[in-house]
Amino acid sequence: MSAALYVKIKIKLFVGGLALKKAFRYLFSFLLFILSVGVYFTNRIMFIKKKDDELIFQREKDAGHLVPGEYEALPKKEILIPSDFGYSLSAVLVEPHETNRYVIFCHGVTQNKFSSIKYMNLFLERGFNAVIYDHRRHGESGGKTTSYGYYEKFDLKAVVDWLKKEKEPGFFLGIHGESMGAATLLLYAGMLEDGADFYIADCPFSDFKEQLAYRVKEEVKLPPRMLLPIATLLLRIRDKYSLREVSPVSVIENIKKPVLFIHSRKDDFILPYMTETLFDLKQGPKKLFFAENGLHAQSYNENREEYEMAIDAFLEEFVFKNNNFRAQGYHAEAPV
Repeated sequence: MSAALYVKIKIKLFVGGLALKKAFRYLFSFLLFILSVGVYFTNRIMFIKKKDDELIFQREKDAGHLVPGEYEALPKKEILIPSDFGYSLSAVLVEPHETNRYVIFCHGVTQNKFSSIKYMNLFLERGFNAVIYDHRRHGESGGKTTSYGYYEKFDLKAVVDWLKKEKEPGFFLGIHGESMGAATLLLYAGMLEDGADFYIADCPFSDFKEQLAYRVKEEVKLPPRMLLPIATLLLRIRDKYSLREVSPVSVIENIKKPVLFIHSRKDDFILPYMTETLFDLKQGPKKLFFAENGLHAQSYNENREEYEMAIDAFLEEFVFKNNNFRAQGYHAEAPV
């Protein structure tokens, strides 16, 4: 081999090596970028910014949902319910009536138990007692992450189990949930146990992965096909669950007890078709109420009379009639 040829080969190998190193650097930078985006995205999921507890209290007070004097006068006690995951759930047991009929209320993401008081009042007026509580990582409850129903459904079961242990025998239970709370009760009933006598699901998502894809397109302006596989992998590693496991639509057929589905037609955060899909797939007793006014989680605030009528019609058809009782001192008017 001539010296010139040898030099030429060495130069080609050197240049090729530089190109390969450059390619590896680009690949490493790209993977690091994707990983950083994935960590940022899953941080936003797991550690979503919550609303200030005092602001929630003041908001509900200003709206007339929470009248401090009336709330303080209610017969109640604050309790801590142990979660299977090593923290406590902050709850309030409200018992103005001598009855075995209770409703548990599940608030939405970023909220706390005081945002459930407006719904609690509806059922107190209808002769039920109530439990309001803070989801994990919300209000005064423990827990490090928010999982949009995956871990929350086990916590809901802990609340149900505690109440059943306290109040059996002859215990009658309803569960009301808003937004994430609605998805949580559907996952509880469809995956763990159909343990309540009726459910009210107000503006739930039908599938969390599908909901995330929609919010990514609306808020982040990035293709969901790039983000969601990374998010799924990182959530599995970081918080030990998969997006596929937060899908009420995949388990709705397991729920045999009556469900009232509620959604605002103008909701642009969780789209109304998700509730309609859940309603269509639910087997057995069910009702659907579409509110004409209000955005996400505003069906009651913007349609109070219609909201109460929908609840009354549901209770009359599937609860009072079929269970041979009527709320103490309460008689619903026939809906128009």
